[in-house]
Amino acid sequence: MSIIEKAISKLESEKGRDALLNAPPPGSGSQSEKKAESFSPEDRVSGEPGINSTEPSASQPERPEKTVKTVEEDPSLHKSDLAESTHRVIHHLPVDEMLAKGMIVPLRPRSQIADEYRTIKRPLLQNIDKKGATIVDNANLIMVTSALPGEGKTFSAINLAMSIASEQDKTVLLVDADVTKASAATTLGIPDDSPGLIDLLEDGSMKFSDVLIHTDIPKLRVLPAGSLHEHATELLASDNMKRLMGELSVRYQDRVIIFDSPPLLITTEASVLASLVGQVVFVVAAEQSAQSAVEEAIEHIADDKVIGLVLNKTRKNPLSKHGYGYGYGYGYGEGARRSRHYHASKDEY
Repeated sequence: MSIIEKAISKLESEKGRDALLNAPPPGSGSQSEKKAESFSPEDRVSGEPGINSTEPSASQPERPEKTVKTVEEDPSLHKSDLAESTHRVIHHLPVDEMLAKGMIVPLRPRSQIADEYRTIKRPLLQNIDKKGATIVDNANLIMVTSALPGEGKTFSAINLAMSIASEQDKTVLLVDADVTKASAATTLGIPDDSPGLIDLLEDGSMKFSDVLIHTDIPKLRVLPAGSLHEHATELLASDNMKRLMGELSVRYQDRVIIFDSPPLLITTEASVLASLVGQVVFVVAAEQSAQSAVEEAIEHIADDKVIGLVLNKTRKNPLSKHGYGYGYGYGYGEGARRSRHYHASKDEY
């Protein structure tokens, strides 16, 4: 080898040594070089941070699996609903059983009973929107009651809730407030031992969302009666109940709260509840309810409430082309803001 060739070989070996000494440490290459790096299966199983790792790296926080919509993104949601778990249980209504009892179901939106309750609900909604004959406070709190048991108040309360739930701009909360003989929630297939209104009033640590039941009808919620309590009347008359009613009435302007109440002449709870609502739907059973009982029961309701009378269990008129008649009347008690709404219906529950 000549002297020139030896010199060139020496220079090349020195360049290689310098390149090794000045090479950047592993992992400090360009972003594209990092992506090209591979990880062995052992690295992935052990959970070391990396491209294919199942654990997030310390520099990148873990992204939540689910997000909760805001009220602005979904107007049908309310603050209390957002506070609930994203994995809430949806209760499926027993549609076949309800249909067999002649109730309103989503599958039959144009049934005769559905059309009847469209007529019944309209003046109630007009009063809520302050477009009715009288203006009352808490008009979105509606109590459904009767003078005596067996006149169809629970049937009417459920059908009224189902009908209003079909409105485009309303949501409905059906409260089973017949706390001594609850049946509205069980008719909808909800277990009778479910916590509800009484538990909420008695236990100060319980949240409203703990007892609220969502159904497979998006705009219908149910609040069961809850546990039997010997002081149910006192709980309904408590400050907690007044605060709850005030919050329900004011916070959710689009929500209609329907209370299935005890009969007015049987328990004292109904009179207490009547003092807190704005509208009362009074169910009268045709050929069953005594006029004296109806008059006595209505005396338990304050004069500043709107009262609508629903005539229930009417027989088909063979002389009528359609078999049914509707009558409406509004009147005012002396010095009182009171209106009566009359409707004839064929309800048979």
